[in-house]
Amino acid sequence: MFSMLGAIIFLSDLLMEALPNVHGVAMFIALFTLIYRSKALIPIYVFVFLNGVYAGFAQWWIPYLYIWTILWVLIMLIPEKASIKTKFVLSIIFCSLHGLLFGILYAPLQALMFGLSFKGMITWIAVGFPFDIIHMCGNFAMSFLIIPLYKIIKKIA
Repeated sequence: MFSMLGAIIFLSDLLMEALPNVHGVAMFIALFTLIYRSKALIPIYVFVFLNGVYAGFAQWWIPYLYIWTILWVLIMLIPEKASIKTKFVLSIIFCSLHGLLFGILYAPLQALMFGLSFKGMITWIAVGFPFDIIHMCGNFAMSFLIIPLYKIIKKIA
């Protein structure tokens, strides 16, 4: 089941590839974490592995080993016993924040791998920031699917 969930995350990313940084990855990670808690790491790393298989295990892929786990940690901070409204609001905030900070989270390892100076890393972040804003907006919009999907999965699980 968790492999299938990882494949769903991967396909959501692949199917929306034409839109830069707009996809369901953060939404699905938040959803699966709210439901399966620590076991959500399995579909996250299936997704990461599938990305490497599909696009190549190159330098761009290495930050994926930690960058999605940061979102998982944020969602894990939401107490299991929190109200559905609290889960919904915090999930939207965390998914949006993760999209906005994606380039900043990605940059340090990229700077190390490509030999960028601190100034070069900051420049790299600044140039990519418009895409991080798009990423934030996409994550914000997609996050509104978390609670309806959460309710459906909780009913059938």
